[in-house]
This record gives sequence, structure tokens and C-alpha cells, in this order.
Amino acid sequence: MSALSQANAPVDLHSAEAAAAALRTFWRLAEAWKLSAQEQMVLLGARRSTFYQWRQGKAGPLDGAVLERLSYLFGIYAALQVLLPVPERAHEWLRKPNSAPLFAGASALDRMMGGQVADLYVVRQYLDAQRGGKA
Repeated sequence: MSALSQANAPVDLHSAEAAAAALRTFWRLAEAWKLSAQEQMVLLGARRSTFYQWRQGKAGPLDGAVLERLSYLFGIYAALQVLLPVPERAHEWLRKPNSAPLFAGASALDRMMGGQVADLYVVRQYLDAQRGGKA
């Protein structure tokens, strides 16, 4: 297979390699957002033992629910970079109280810490609407 064919080949999102790459990206996002280990576990929907295995680089294929969570988190991160191009402001927004009806005075991170995939989805949808895009 040529290099061009390999570049255009579909990526197996359920492979261990894709899992490792996705988690490396998440660890960088977690560092930028200054997330505690507990916050990271809730956002990933991971149990403590699984989380620490992942932190040690022992990631097998990720299930669909984790991939969905990562997709929303990466989308939230990307939307914030568009809306607030100064990285510090983008990272701080997550923890600031927000008067939008969706947040009712709490922060976006407070909403995301509800633990449900839907909590991540609504924050992603809100940010996409703010930037004039679609979820």
C-alpha cells in the first residue's frame, strides 16, 4: 500500500493505537484546563483503576461511550480556541460562573461534572451555537 493510500485509509478508532493517541490528547487538554484527577475521571466516565491504567499508558481499545466523551471534550476545547483565541482566557472560561440559562450561574465545568455524556454534549452544543456553527 502506498503512503498516500495509507493516509487516506480509514482509521480504526477502536484500536489500541487510536486509544493511546486520544488519551495523550486528553492529558494535554486536562493539563491546559488544570483538571484534577477526580475531574478527569468524571469527564472520561472512567473508574479509578481504569483511569490510572490509562495514565500509565496501558490503554487498550476504548469503548464507544469514552470515544463519544472524548469527541465532545475535544470539540469544547476547539470551540473555546475559536471563541477566545487567548489561551489563558479560553482555559479560564471553563471555571468561571456563567449567567447563560444553561449554566444558571454555575460554570461550564460544573455542568460537565454532572457525569453524563449529555452534560458534555450540551456544553459543546452551547459553544458551537455561540460561534455560529452547528453541533
